[in-house]
Amino acid sequence: MHISLLLMNQIIQLFIMIFMGFIIVKAKLLKAEDSKILSVIVLYLIIPCVIINAFQVDYTPQTVKGLLIALAGSVMTQVILLIVVSILGRVFHLNEVEVASIYYSNSGNLIVPIVTFILGKEWVLYGCVFMSVQLVFIWTHCKKIISRESTYDWRKIVLNINMISIAIGIVLFLTRIHLPAIINNTLSAVGSMIGPASMIVTGMLFAGMDFKQIFANKRVYFVSFFRLIIVPVIALFLIKCSQLSTFSSNGNKLMMIVFLAIITPSASTVTQMCQVYGNDSQYASAINVVTTLLAIVTMPLMVMLFQIAI
Repeated sequence: MHISLLLMNQIIQLFIMIFMGFIIVKAKLLKAEDSKILSVIVLYLIIPCVIINAFQVDYTPQTVKGLLIALAGSVMTQVILLIVVSILGRVFHLNEVEVASIYYSNSGNLIVPIVTFILGKEWVLYGCVFMSVQLVFIWTHCKKIISRESTYDWRKIVLNINMISIAIGIVLFLTRIHLPAIINNTLSAVGSMIGPASMIVTGMLFAGMDFKQIFANKRVYFVSFFRLIIVPVIALFLIKCSQLSTFSSNGNKLMMIVFLAIITPSASTVTQMCQVYGNDSQYASAINVVTTLLAIVTMPLMVMLFQIAI
């Protein structure tokens, strides 16, 4: 119950940040379309800083074991969920924005502040494992469907700054190289902007929408139900059946981090990609806002369910 209340508090804070972005546009200080610049900064600067900084921890057998457990849980859940969501997409005739919004969680923007707030900064590394795995899917599967490209451009994928950041972070961790304090502190400071910046982008886009059209669109609630209820329940079942939580004394915390990453609202990265690649960013933003609002209730409930089941 204590974790659920802390989680609710954190989500409310993030929603206030969305409101700040909304106010900036409504006050006519900026236009809704100006958020595209901030989206590029988040995708290509802030997220890489978060990843590299997270891997700047001491190399110990316990840390390596925890990373492997988190990696196994992250890969297992994301691969199976991708298959399930793809099937749901065909059955319910979901478009590419809906499929991406159901499958991709907002872990990139929420897992760092949420894990830091609930478990402590030392646990952020394991959340970044999920982020890293999801980034691989985002820059392959998500980019392909959002941009409507017919094939994968593997050169662009491999040379993407986010993928390079993952490689750099892993190499630094395995070679036990610690960056100079001034560089590490800079990466940490820039990375700490991820939550506010992403939420402000969402709020700015939201300000340019027709509220009546958004909240009267039953399709948004349909997608939100899959994102916040169906996907988390399936993930919990997978985690329970895998027994990965029994592989370490910290197994429950490690699997909770994976679960927290999965049960977040739809990814604001989907909105940002829609902006960059010319898809329906307003619809993606509407789903992001509605799922973020509903997550104030669903995430704490899902955490309570996790504590009962695991």
